[in-house]
Amino acid sequence: MNDFLDVLAQDARATVEAGYYEQHLCKHASVPMNLQKSILQSNYVPVITEVKGASPSAGVIKKNFEAAKIASAMAKGGAVGISVLTEPKHFDGSLNNLEAVRDAVDLPVLMKDIVVSTVQLDAAAKLGANAVLLIQSVYDRRYGELSVEEMIEEAHVRQLEVLLEVHDEGEFSQAIVGDADLVGINNRNLATLQVDLHTTKRILENKRSSPKLIVSESGIRSPNDIRYLRGCGADAFLVGTAVMAERDVESKVRQLAMTELPREERIP
Repeated sequence: MNDFLDVLAQDARATVEAGYYEQHLCKHASVPMNLQKSILQSNYVPVITEVKGASPSAGVIKKNFEAAKIASAMAKGGAVGISVLTEPKHFDGSLNNLEAVRDAVDLPVLMKDIVVSTVQLDAAAKLGANAVLLIQSVYDRRYGELSVEEMIEEAHVRQLEVLLEVHDEGEFSQAIVGDADLVGINNRNLATLQVDLHTTKRILENKRSSPKLIVSESGIRSPNDIRYLRGCGADAFLVGTAVMAERDVESKVRQLAMTELPREERIP
């Protein structure tokens, strides 16, 4: 029986086949920005904020928003990078939003989607993204046109960093020895859409010496969540709904980025 991850992946394939990622959009000059470097050089808590209008779990988050205006507020609030949802069916995402955000901010931009095809990598590169999200379980279920290792290689050929998303210990063990640039731990189970921040703790309990930067994703709403996940070993934090749902986006991002960490947990 299919779970929701199967629905997302099957719809992603249909969207690719429909030609959505081959729209006639203007090619943007490559902006050489590095998400890893932005995280490591941050003077504050490294928060990657996300531009999206909806999600399968929350429904509509924000209507009729201007992606450029939202992204600019996120940047002013202290975000180290901007993730942009481009998946149109379940997240109200848009390639136009990615284009608008790239024009609006001087930060690394991550294209976040259910990536199953190199056509999507081409769109990311064309629109000036610096990084792209790949989901390990999508490839384990053979929805990708290539293996995850081959897709990482194809992303790198296009000068895109890869944030490889995992959800369990087995996927994490594979990810940290592969060629992905960063590893994301999704606290949301994409099969059931349930969120549990303890997912990051469970996965990192015996693996805090990971050679890759670890990004904790989903369910992050407050400075207390940041402190908890940092204590579990996460290096950076991807926050979407909690920021998009606020009227004052800049202030919400600043609140998270300025989270006071215990001295021994401060990020260099």
